[in-house]
This record gives sequence, structure tokens and C-alpha cells, in this order.
Amino acid sequence: MGRRITVGTRGSELALEQTEIVVSALKRGWPKYHFEVVKIKTIGDKILDVALARIGDKGLFTKELEVALLNKDIDLAVHSMKDVPTVLPEGLTIGAILKREYPGDVLVSPTGTTLEYLPLKARVGTSSLRRQAQLRNYRPDLEVSPIRGNVTTRLNRLKSGDFDAIVLAWAGLARLGLEGYATQRLPYSICLPAVSQGAIGVEIRADDPEIGRIIEVLDDADSRAEVFAERAFMRRLEGGCQVPVGALACIAGDELTIEGVVADLDGQRLVRSRESGPVFRAEEVGVQLAEKLLWMGAEEILRSIRGEKLQQ
Repeated sequence: MGRRITVGTRGSELALEQTEIVVSALKRGWPKYHFEVVKIKTIGDKILDVALARIGDKGLFTKELEVALLNKDIDLAVHSMKDVPTVLPEGLTIGAILKREYPGDVLVSPTGTTLEYLPLKARVGTSSLRRQAQLRNYRPDLEVSPIRGNVTTRLNRLKSGDFDAIVLAWAGLARLGLEGYATQRLPYSICLPAVSQGAIGVEIRADDPEIGRIIEVLDDADSRAEVFAERAFMRRLEGGCQVPVGALACIAGDELTIEGVVADLDGQRLVRSRESGPVFRAEEVGVQLAEKLLWMGAEEILRSIRGEKLQQ
């Protein structure tokens, strides 16, 4: 048996399922290595009774894993890329992006009702300010409220009658084999996904070439370009998970197109546009889109949101 490689992950059901996807692929590519999964609890896992927007947005679900990486307690960390801050700690890098799952959001309604036909002032649960803002922009009457916990917990709260519908990422449902709960894939015209939603990433130490070489079998070039374009877009906006920003990059041939949105908290003001360019300039295209949205009014919106948060 070759070298023992430790794989760090959060302990949630979804995180473990995603880690199993990574480990299974690594075992197929490198059968002589021994891969050991190490569960690490993050700040976001420990605080479940407070809205994410109220406890900050920098590394809520990644910081402890990154500390373990830097301390060499683990050799690599598996993340949902939408949880990963756009600026990594010095010495760490994203070594691989797996082929991306469908990145959109879905509505889950126990009655099978789609978003358009939910009753007036329906109660809709989501943990995301991005979703809240876009849903309110489309239907200002909705009573959109925060909901925390893992996927199963949220589905149980829906079943118990706390909400008329909830919004989740398709990727999470699909990876848990729960895609049958999805009532409707929300059109991108209504709700753009979170930056990097649907993508699994592997973070490693930048000075560990052996691990870098091993995880190359996981990397999908198109998914990497899409994710890096979206992250560059977010980084230029200086946004985070808890700001109403959505983006989606798609590749057709040698061209990448990215669409982005910035909204205020109640969805009354929303700026949205797109940019295209060659795939090899993916990050530049993302930055260009951010610059365009800032010029269109996103800078004022983001400044206002940050001011509101400071007053909370």
C-alpha cells in the first residue's frame, strides 16, 4: 500500500457524499494509495440558529479545513466551491474542479405548485440573500424567510408546514438522491445561481506537488474555467456568500459567456448583464462583467447593503 493521504471534509451528509465522489475517483486513478477521510466541524456547522448573513461570510464552511491543511493535519480538502472565499489563505490553492453538476436552484413545494402559481403571500424558505432578493424582484408579495440546516432538515421543516415552499440547489438534492423532491427548476431569467454553485473543488497546499499531481485526474477544464470566471467576477465586486450576487458562466466551443446580477436586499433594485470572451481569458471576462455592473449601479447597491449590515 502506498502513501496514506488524508482527505478533509465537513461532516454533513452532503459534504460526505461529495467527498465520496472525490475519493472514489482518486481510488480508481491511484489504486496504490490509501485515502482516509477526516471530518472537521466548521463555524457554519456549529451555529445553526442564526441567519448566515448575521454571522459573517468569510470562510464560514472552509476556515477550519484550511487551518488543518496549513498545519498538515490533512493533505487535501473537499469543498462546495460556492462556500470558498474568492481570496485563499497564502500557501493554499484550488488544485482541481470536478465536472460541474447542473448549477441552478429548484423550488420544492409539497403541493407541486410552481413559483408563478404559489398563493399570494406564500411563505418561502431560503438561507440565501441572493435567492431572497431575486425571488422578491419576481414576486414582491412573497414572504421570504431564512431557513438553516442540512437538506434533510429543510425538507422536514417544509413537510411540517413551516413554509409553503423552499428553494434549494439542484446539485445538493441530486447528490443525495433526492432530486424527486424538486418541483421546478427555477429559470435563470428569474434566479441566477450562486457563484460556483454545483461545483466541487479540491483545495491543497501550493507547495505539495505530489498531491497536485494526484488530484489532476479529478479536474474538468471547462468546469474550472466557468468557476474561475465566476469567482473573478465576485472577487472584483468584493462580494461574498451573504451578498445578493448571482452569476453563471457557460462555455460553447472556445467562447465563455458569463451572466451576472447584483440586487438590493428587498429585490426592488437589480442590475444584470452579460459578457463573452475566449475561454483562455475566463477570469478577465468575469472581471469585465463586474466592471460593467459596477458602472450600471452595482457599486451603489453593494455600498448600501454593507451600510445596512453595519447598522444591524
